[in-house]
Amino acid sequence: MTSSHTHPDPSTSTTEIPDNPSDVPSPVRDEPARRGALGYVIFASRWLQAPLYLGLIVAQLLYVIVFLVELWHLTEDVLFGLEELNEAKIMLAVLGLIDVVMIANLLIMVIMGGYEIFVSRLRVNDHPDQPDWLNHVNANVLKVKLAISIISISSIHLLRTFIEVGNIGAPSSNGDVTGETYTSEGVFWQVMIHLAFIVSALALAWIDKMSQQYHPEQRP
Repeated sequence: MTSSHTHPDPSTSTTEIPDNPSDVPSPVRDEPARRGALGYVIFASRWLQAPLYLGLIVAQLLYVIVFLVELWHLTEDVLFGLEELNEAKIMLAVLGLIDVVMIANLLIMVIMGGYEIFVSRLRVNDHPDQPDWLNHVNANVLKVKLAISIISISSIHLLRTFIEVGNIGAPSSNGDVTGETYTSEGVFWQVMIHLAFIVSALALAWIDKMSQQYHPEQRP
């Protein structure tokens, strides 16, 4: 006696697709919803940086107060002769004011550029006072501008050092002008650090130029 077994043909077997979406198993049906919800949570997490930029605005306000205080002291010294001034001391006081302005400019670029890139659009395209660089700001452009600002700040500090450089090694070199005592080694390393800032800025500018060549559609 022989028994025959009928095997289903794989080529003719079909998988039935339910017409009603409710017939799909719940874990499979809920998977896209979970992914979408997780994506929205991650995307919304960028707003955690908003308090950081608000804090930088407060820091900028403090720099405004420092600027006004220093300007008032300089005005008192010049008009009322409260302190014996010479050209070097006035120059140092003005350089100190310029230093505060440079740092304030740096804060503005970080606040506006960082918020525009990493948090949300500022939506000030129709404002007549909108900075030109804000129209085409990106991470690379912001890095280059920040590097240039840091070089400017370093140049101010280096210029203040050069005012005292002529007295290095002299018996009367006690920091009478700047209130600090400088050494040849200290000035050397300050110049080296300044040159390092310049090299870093050139490297960032070169990287930005190369990225624009490989991605011309991203050019401003």
